Amino acid sequence: MPTAKTILAIFLSVSITSFGPALAHEPVQTAAVSIDDVQAEAAEAASVVDAFHAALEHGEAAAALALLADDVLIFEGGGAERSKAEYAQHHLAADAAFSAAVPSIQSRRLARAGADIAWVTTESRTTGEFNGGPIDSLSAETMVLRHETDGWRITHIHWSSHAAR
Repeated sequence: MPTAKTILAIFLSVSITSFGPALAHEPVQTAAVSIDDVQAEAAEAASVVDAFHAALEHGEAAAALALLADDVLIFEGGGAERSKAEYAQHHLAADAAFSAAVPSIQSRRLARAGADIAWVTTESRTTGEFNGGPIDSLSAETMVLRHETDGWRITHIHWSSHAAR
C-alpha cells in the first residue's frame, strides 16, 4: 500500500507533466469529447469533484459545502481560503453565480488514488457572458481528496485560468 508521501510525489510528478502543455500556452482541446484518464480507484473521488461542480452550478451551497473537508485549503488568483467556513463566507456565492451563468466544457481529466488520498486534475474551457461581459477562458484545476469515514472529501483546490487566445 503506497504511503501518502508516495502518492504526493507521484501527484507532483504527473501534475507537472499533465499541465506542461497548459503552462506552455498550447491550445486546450475544446471539442465536446473529453480525454479522460481516471484510474478505477479514483473514480469515486472524481465523482465527488463532479458533484461539487454540479452543486455550484445549481446554486446548492449546502451540497457543495458538504463535499469539502472542514480544513479545506483553496488557492485561486493568488489568494487562499483556509477552511470550509472561510470559503462559505467569501467566494462560495460568487463561484456558484459564475458556474450557473457560464458553461464550462471539460477537455481533459486525470485522476489517481491510493488508500485514503486521491487527486483529480481537470482542464476546461469556459465561454459565455457574466455580469454583462464576455467570458472565454481556459482553466486548470487540481483537487486533492481525503477518504474519510463517510466518503471522499475535498481537502485542497487549486484553480487557475487565463483568457483563451
